[in-house]
Amino acid sequence: MGRYLTPDEHKIVSDAVGAAEQTTSGEIVTVLADRSDGYSDVALVWAVAVSFTAMSLFAILPKPFMDLWDRLIGGWMHEWTTGELAGMTIALGLIAFVAAWAVQLWQPLKFLLIPGPVKLSRVHDAAVKHFKVGAERRTHGRTGVLIYLSMREHRAEIVADEPIAAKVPAEVWGEAMADMLAEIRKGCVAEGMAAGVRDVGAVLAEHFPRGDHDENELPDRLIEV
Repeated sequence: MGRYLTPDEHKIVSDAVGAAEQTTSGEIVTVLADRSDGYSDVALVWAVAVSFTAMSLFAILPKPFMDLWDRLIGGWMHEWTTGELAGMTIALGLIAFVAAWAVQLWQPLKFLLIPGPVKLSRVHDAAVKHFKVGAERRTHGRTGVLIYLSMREHRAEIVADEPIAAKVPAEVWGEAMADMLAEIRKGCVAEGMAAGVRDVGAVLAEHFPRGDHDENELPDRLIEV
């Protein structure tokens, strides 16, 4: 996977994090991911579905398939035995399975075939996993917030430590998400994440203002995975 952002674009996000944390005791972590999952299970389901559909069509309408095979072998009518029909059914299923799996190696099609709720769930799970590793309970006041962007799924998540979640309803992060995605849809990924950081910082400053002895406990840099 190639990197999505240049060093200068990384700096845009990191500088936004540093500036936002000047007004709050909260700590903001940013993660940019190529994808949140490999979705091999979804690709397998599609391949199996295509395979069984092909076999079912052959069972329901065998004549077009048998006529095609007769033409391929010279045009003579062939008397099909039960074993040959069974073998043809299995062969057709295997061919359909391999073909369906192979076309999903083209990533744009693969991600197009993934249902929206599945993407949403996997992105959320990945965001929570990154949060638990990189931010949860790693600050003195448990005031960490993760901004997570998954490029292939076109999804973003904001995950907050428990004390923040207790004071800030999840819908409050909606404005930050909207501002972030508005820029990203224009192709301005770094600027979008920076906008999200500024909005999150404003919310944190309201509920968790910076104290005189607050220290920067988590890195400001953007993590690209």
